[in-house]
Amino acid sequence: MMNKTGTLLFILVSAILYSCNSNYTPRPKGYFAIDLPEHQYQLFNQPGYPYRFEHPIYSTIVKDSSFFDENPDNPYWINIDFPSLNARIYLSYKTIGGRSSFRVKTDHGYKDSSSLNTFENLREDAYKITFKHTVKASSIEDSTFITPHGIGGVFFNVGGNAATGKQFFATDTVKHFLRGALYFDATPNEDSLGIVYDFLQEDMLHLINTLEWK
Repeated sequence: MMNKTGTLLFILVSAILYSCNSNYTPRPKGYFAIDLPEHQYQLFNQPGYPYRFEHPIYSTIVKDSSFFDENPDNPYWINIDFPSLNARIYLSYKTIGGRSSFRVKTDHGYKDSSSLNTFENLREDAYKITFKHTVKASSIEDSTFITPHGIGGVFFNVGGNAATGKQFFATDTVKHFLRGALYFDATPNEDSLGIVYDFLQEDMLHLINTLEWK
């Protein structure tokens, strides 16, 4: 019995010593696998809306209520939701030559104000909103485009862990101005969300290339 006990003890000690002296290789950091659907699209062409475009069949479109109640002059702001990916594309539309309503903070509280929607003002606002993310962004690249329907605009790629990595605006510079921004309902992480960003960028580009004014 003592011999068996001694043998087991020797094997146990030897195993411990071997494991302490062996090389340890840490596993690389991993992320959950994400099943991405096949890209398929359907037409958004609601009566009364000044635009139409194609959006993924795995997305849903809802009216943006966060601004609609306060800005009745902007009834065409909508969200494209991707429930399975915890993502949302915010689309805000403004008529060039119209007016935007907003609230200004003063020493005596807030007051209502408005401004004229010139093309120059809307374009400048789009750049300002994008470059607000420079604190978290490692880079911001902007590229101009012209769609098959003759609509021009700028697409922004925001690198790093910014709240939004993809933004754009599209316009005819005369009447229509549409801005889009992609957000996730998750802590921004460029590494873990990279594959989904690339996937949804293709959907955003399809939206832009099928966009038409009415």
